[in-house]
Amino acid sequence: MKPVRPIVRLIALLMMLAVLVILAITLSGCRDQTAAAKPLYYRNPMDPKITSPVPTKDSMGMDYVAVYAEASAPAVPAQAPSGVPGFAPVAMNEQELRLAGVQTAVAESQVLRRTLRAVGVVAPDETRVRHVHTKISGWIEKLYVNSMGQIVRAGQPLLAIYSPQILATQEEYLRTRETAGRFAASSIPEVRRGGEDLLVATRRRLELFDVPQSLIARIEKTGKPERTVTLPAPVSGYVTGKEIFEGMEVQPGLDLLVITDLSRVWVEADFYENESRALTVGRTAAVTLPNDPGVHLTARIAYVYPTLDPQSRTLKARLELPNPKMILKPGMYVDVMPEIEATEGVVVPDSAVIDSGLRKVVFVEKDGAFAPREVTVGGGADGKVIILSGLQPGEHVAVRANFLLDSESRLRAAVPR
Repeated sequence: MKPVRPIVRLIALLMMLAVLVILAITLSGCRDQTAAAKPLYYRNPMDPKITSPVPTKDSMGMDYVAVYAEASAPAVPAQAPSGVPGFAPVAMNEQELRLAGVQTAVAESQVLRRTLRAVGVVAPDETRVRHVHTKISGWIEKLYVNSMGQIVRAGQPLLAIYSPQILATQEEYLRTRETAGRFAASSIPEVRRGGEDLLVATRRRLELFDVPQSLIARIEKTGKPERTVTLPAPVSGYVTGKEIFEGMEVQPGLDLLVITDLSRVWVEADFYENESRALTVGRTAAVTLPNDPGVHLTARIAYVYPTLDPQSRTLKARLELPNPKMILKPGMYVDVMPEIEATEGVVVPDSAVIDSGLRKVVFVEKDGAFAPREVTVGGGADGKVIILSGLQPGEHVAVRANFLLDSESRLRAAVPR
C-alpha cells in the first residue's frame, strides 16, 4: 500500500475542524433559543398593569398571557412623557390614520355667539288671580256665572245669596237709622253723637259682609230690607274655578269662584344647570309659538327661582308678557331663547373634546403624533366650543376617531414599560 500524502492528511484535518466549529455554533444557538423561550413575566389579559412572575389565572378563570423578551420590546415602545395623567402620546403613520378614520381640524380664534333654547309653559300671573268667597253662611238663590271659562267684567253680577244674618243686619240698620234720627233732635250732644256712632257701626257691619253700596243706598231709600244680596265681580277676567251651583248651601271660606285676569301672563322656562350663569333678571328673551311660527314676542326675565329641580337638574326662570289678544293661553308650550353676549376665544368643533368626567382632553396632532392635552372649555354653540386654556390658535386637533386615540393612549400609558 502506498503511503498517504501529507497534503491529504492536512485536508482531512481541516474538514474535521470545520465540523467541530459548526457543531459548537449549533449547540450555542440551541442554548440561546432555550433562554429566549423562557417568559419574562405573565400579565393579566384584561388589565395589563397586573402581572405575575409565575403562570396563574385571573378571577374569571382566564390564563395570564406570557410576555417574552423578543415580544416585550415592540409591545411597549418608548413614549414621550404626557402632560395628562393616565394618557400617553400616540404615533400613527398615514396608512394607520386612513384606516382608523382619524380627521383633524384647525383651532381658530373666533367670536362665538352662544344661543340658549328652552321650552317654556304659559301660566297665569299669580298676582292677577282672584278668589271669590262669602263671609257669611247662606244659600245660592241665583247663579249668573254658570260655566268655566266664562268671561266676566268688574262689577258684573256673579250670584245672589240669601243669608239670614245679612237680612237681620239690614233690619237692624233700618231701626238704628230711625233711632239716630230721633237722637238727632236731642239737646244733649252725647246723645246725638251716640245715635250717629251706632248708625255708622251698623252700616260698617253691612259693608264688612260685602253688601254692595248700591244695595245699602236702596234700602235707605225704600226703608225695606231685601231678601237676597247680589255679589258683583271684584275684577275682570275669566272664570277658571267654579265650586258652586244654584240652591247650594255655602259657608264662610268656601271657594265660590276663581277669576283670572289673562291680559298679562307668565312664561316659566327650565334651563340646564350649566346655562344658569346666563340667566339674569332683566335679560331680553325671544318667545316663539310652535303652533304659530309667525308670532315673535319679546319678553324680559322677571325672576330666577332660587332652587334647582333635583330630578331634571334644571333652573326655572320666569318671564312676564302682555297678552292683549289672548294668543298665550295657560298650559301652552312656547320656545324661549334668551339673548347671550358674544364671546371671543379659541374655537374648535365640540367633537374634539373628550369629557372623562374628571378632565376634558383633546388630542393635538404634530408631525404624525397625537399628544393628549387637558383643556378648559367655555360655552358652546352650533356644534362648536370655546377653549379657555390649553390650546393655541393654529394647532390641529382630532375631531373624528378621537375615542380610538383615547383608548390607545390610555392602553399605552397603562402597560408597564
